[in-house]
Amino acid sequence: MNRVSDLENQLTAALKTIARRSDLKSYVEQTPQVNQLLRRAAARYVTGEARQDGLEAGRKLLKKGYAVSHEYIGENTTVAAECEAAVTEMLALIHDIGETGMPARVSFDLSHIGLSLDTELAFANLERLAERAQKGGVELFISMEESSKTERILTVYERAASIYPNIGITLQAQLKRTPQDLAALLATPRRVRIVKGAYQEANDSSIPRSPALNARYLELVESSIRQGHSVSIATHDEPIIEKLLEQEWLSGSNIEFEMLYGIRPDLSSKLKAAGHPVRIYLTYGQEWYLYLCHRMAEYPPNLFRAVVDTVSDEGIEPVQSYN
Repeated sequence: MNRVSDLENQLTAALKTIARRSDLKSYVEQTPQVNQLLRRAAARYVTGEARQDGLEAGRKLLKKGYAVSHEYIGENTTVAAECEAAVTEMLALIHDIGETGMPARVSFDLSHIGLSLDTELAFANLERLAERAQKGGVELFISMEESSKTERILTVYERAASIYPNIGITLQAQLKRTPQDLAALLATPRRVRIVKGAYQEANDSSIPRSPALNARYLELVESSIRQGHSVSIATHDEPIIEKLLEQEWLSGSNIEFEMLYGIRPDLSSKLKAAGHPVRIYLTYGQEWYLYLCHRMAEYPPNLFRAVVDTVSDEGIEPVQSYN
């Protein structure tokens, strides 16, 4: 069993490294046969390349009783014009959601809208999004990225959240600093999303996948709830979820489970059927390569599913898997 676990950990680390290889990403993008195969695998986790793909999947899931969150995929954008294009697309997404009255959330990485270029640019663009979202009654959510960006992400979030109440923040259980970061958010109790963390981090600043990380995750969820935050429990780890369901403090109306589109739809359906609020995290866009690598790294058996999907003649319709 330990040998299997060690192999899975090595595979996870390898996939996280692959995700950051710009040369491999370019090869995939420029090689039609490889691109086509991997796009089939990505179709299980990404709704499509166009905004309408994400909105359509969201409408179907809303009819089934799920809440939804939308993300236009992208991060580490280092060209100002591309940051502006991302902001323009997100403004259009917020507008479309607001026009339909769809109860949906919009999530994004700050490095997609300028953080990799200039912190003030990211803040200014976040203000544009928050202003539009507030008018349309749409909630925004900032995702967390590599630990090298954590301090700047939290600084931008705290500035914006002091002005706009419709912004939430994501925290990674794997980072050793996270309990202190959570405690510092008492001045701005908003929606907090707790994730394990998908990035390859140094051992001196992070907790590896282990029982210790699971315990830290549980502690952060409990602390967030007791501090008065609305909490999105963003994990597919069933043992963790089972532990949480045993807790009396999980019964509040400000708590939800958040699951990634295409991953464990059976678990999402089970939780919803038991009466728990469940939100499905939907993505769309052309930057699907990194996202696919992360999905396989988080749960190595997804790699087997991806291999099957690349050679299958059947269309992939993840929405149909949700009850």
